[in-house]
Amino acid sequence: MVQVQSLRYTPAGIPAINLVLEHASEVVELNTPRQVKLQLKAVAFGAQAETLSRQGLDSACEFQGYLANARNGKGTLFHIQEFSKT
Repeated sequence: MVQVQSLRYTPAGIPAINLVLEHASEVVELNTPRQVKLQLKAVAFGAQAETLSRQGLDSACEFQGYLANARNGKGTLFHIQEFSKT
């Protein structure tokens, strides 16, 4: 996590948090090592949001969820359903 906004609540009273996640790794493509970096906007709701609000920046975690269009139709948003510290 490289950016975490303050915990907020939806109109229905569900905890929610917006974050920016960062991934970095090395892959081999056509026998050549390649550095891969990605920043991705993400959102979590409920207990996951409350727990993530207490995590420090640069925490190494493994996330599971799904990708969807952002609400305004610009870009992609990762919806976090589960996570664990690595």
